[in-house]
Amino acid sequence: MDKISSIQSARRSRTNARIRSAVASDRVMTGIFYLVAGFFLLLLFAFAAYIILTGFANAQPYMFSFTKKGIGNQFFNTIYLVFLSLLISVPIGILAGIYMSEYAKPGKMTNFLRICIETLSSLPSIVVGLFGYLVFIVLTHAQWNLFAGALAVSILSLPLIATTTEDAFRSLPDSYKKGSLGMGATLRQTICTVLLPAAAPRIITGVILAAGRGFGEAAALLYTAGMSTDINWANLNILSPTNPFNPFRPGETLALNIWGSRTEALAADAAEIANLSSAVLMIMVLSFSLLAHLLEGRIKKKMGDTK
Repeated sequence: MDKISSIQSARRSRTNARIRSAVASDRVMTGIFYLVAGFFLLLLFAFAAYIILTGFANAQPYMFSFTKKGIGNQFFNTIYLVFLSLLISVPIGILAGIYMSEYAKPGKMTNFLRICIETLSSLPSIVVGLFGYLVFIVLTHAQWNLFAGALAVSILSLPLIATTTEDAFRSLPDSYKKGSLGMGATLRQTICTVLLPAAAPRIITGVILAAGRGFGEAAALLYTAGMSTDINWANLNILSPTNPFNPFRPGETLALNIWGSRTEALAADAAEIANLSSAVLMIMVLSFSLLAHLLEGRIKKKMGDTK
């Protein structure tokens, strides 16, 4: 009995030693991961603070005006162009993701479509800009315009939204779909009333990322949207080239304004304008991401998802 007890005691000791070692390793790795996360959080905070403080340090009131000396028109162009691009890319991207997850059958054609989506997502924005210039400007005999820029940005956003939608649908429990179909609903009704609302929070995340890329895009817009802005806010004729809401007018965005002010501008306040544009663009992206996150949280809460 003494021999058996000693053997059991030795086994317990070895087991306890392994547990203590595993716990120690877990604490060390957890600490490392916290340090890495804290480093990146601190880096992001320092970067954002530097951009914002530098941008507003030498800002003058006239720089916020909606005139040729201010950045108000560029601010509006940025929001308007991203809005146009989302109008194009969100419906097409969501429908493509739904098709890939619910309708496409495994095979060579489906694999080919996935390869096309992956290839499209990895294209450099300058290549998309040149493609947009040749197709949306040269072939249509048009001038640089916001709609062409929105189409170019949509090409960059489509793969992200489609992939996010497909992943969101595939991550849903099978009981959602089987339960709805078992109650007599068609596949279309199941997608519209059950699967799409359940996948909405993750789809919104993809739309946020797509919009963020649109806010900061410059290379693709350089060849499509143009580098000039001539807006008359008193002009109510939407067909006029100076009407703010005419999508077929040239429109310089904040990202293009930063590039132009740093490379081509000859004005004495060009550097200050570029810094202010950078700060406003940073605040715009952070604010949009925060609002979208709050919207996503409200949707999850409404659906009863507390995760």
